[in-house]
Amino acid sequence: MMPPAAPAPPAPPAPVPARTRPTLRQHVAVWYGIVGVPAIWAAHVLFCQTLAATACAGGVPQRNGEPWPVVHWTLALACAGAFALALTGALLARRTWRESAAIDTPQRAPFGPIYASNITPDPVHGIGEYTPAQFAAALQRGVARDGKRLYPAMPYPSFAALHASDVNALYQYFMYGVKPVPNAAPPTRLPFPFNQRWVTLFWRLAFARHGRFEPDPAHSAQWNRGAWLVQGLGHCGACHTPRGPAYNEMGYTQSPLYLTGGVTDHWYAPNLTGDPGSGLGRWSAGDIAAFLRDGHNDRAYAFGAMAPVVGASTQYLGDDDLLAIAAYLKSLPAREASGQYAESAAARASTMAALHDGTPERPGAGLYLSYCAKCHGANGAGKPDKAPPLAGSSLALSSDATSVLRLIVEGSQSPQTGNGGTPRKMPAFRTQFTDSEIAQVASFVRGAWGNNAAPIAPAEVTRLREAIHR
Repeated sequence: MMPPAAPAPPAPPAPVPARTRPTLRQHVAVWYGIVGVPAIWAAHVLFCQTLAATACAGGVPQRNGEPWPVVHWTLALACAGAFALALTGALLARRTWRESAAIDTPQRAPFGPIYASNITPDPVHGIGEYTPAQFAAALQRGVARDGKRLYPAMPYPSFAALHASDVNALYQYFMYGVKPVPNAAPPTRLPFPFNQRWVTLFWRLAFARHGRFEPDPAHSAQWNRGAWLVQGLGHCGACHTPRGPAYNEMGYTQSPLYLTGGVTDHWYAPNLTGDPGSGLGRWSAGDIAAFLRDGHNDRAYAFGAMAPVVGASTQYLGDDDLLAIAAYLKSLPAREASGQYAESAAARASTMAALHDGTPERPGAGLYLSYCAKCHGANGAGKPDKAPPLAGSSLALSSDATSVLRLIVEGSQSPQTGNGGTPRKMPAFRTQFTDSEIAQVASFVRGAWGNNAAPIAPAEVTRLREAIHR
């Protein structure tokens, strides 16, 4: 087990207005949270310090008038909604539970929508009757209390890395630090043969890993903590690793495809290895830490499925954990390289000529100048506190342009963070641009200012818009 990071001061609790008369169980849960949880924290130092760092307090306290998020076991977020998050880690799948209603956003897997379970301690609709062993089985092996197998949208292969003491601390937190919410989650109804859950037993045997995280003595304590957060609690690979035909992550930890980018719910989670084009090769450790804390840095903004991950989770991590994650990610060698960026006076001059004079071979230049340059700049450098740069953008250079296209189609907004200032909003252009025009402006960006990535075909835009009904 990894040594804990120094705790951050927990946020002060605020009262939650009740819509109905509280039950005896709710009274007990709240008072246990006030009186008993500190004793549990003392017994489970690792988990509690991590929990304090993320400033998570389940469904009891509020922040800015809204209930704090509760961790959700599946990728219905984000990963539709990854994951808002109560666990530490960078990219957790999440579900936000309000006072008496759940936000039911499914994880849209290739074979249909998968809805998240109620994991508050409600005894009827939630996990209130789970024993510690049943909780561990669901968390790490994908088996519910009634024996039902969970779909692999729930990242139990990553949670398998947790030690028994971590799992027990999570159990104590969910049972005594989270407010019960009596909501029945929508049932997941997949077509045959995907509705045969028993098959996931063999899926787990074939694809899921089973070992606990063990520190690597060849690396520093900081590196090992970052690896523990990324590989286990953060389950970053659930989105950032490509998936195979069986919806399996294409390897864990040492796999050559681990963290090289993947598509989840029609968002492309980018390459996190050291590739200087589409990955983190040109990012510093400070860049990574700032992005996870503030939702943006000088290179990029969090968008789409990543925005709630930062807004509800990673902004609450302490600097030690943020830099540990950064140290681990920066140690990953470049894999699955895509695109190149070579800034030069000639490249800038060629782009400016296309913008102002127009060239038949670069039809997206006029669209960019008319609609995009006012925020991102004619020089592609972006504007501080308004829009990120596109010149050298790792996302723009990615082998998969899904996220670039989806941002143009439906826009996005950066997360609200404590140190990130006012959230930035990217407008949607689905009504202004045709599929061909979206392909043209995206292709222009991927080939301007020294960017060098393959152009986009209109058919790619058409397929995406059909998939997301935009």
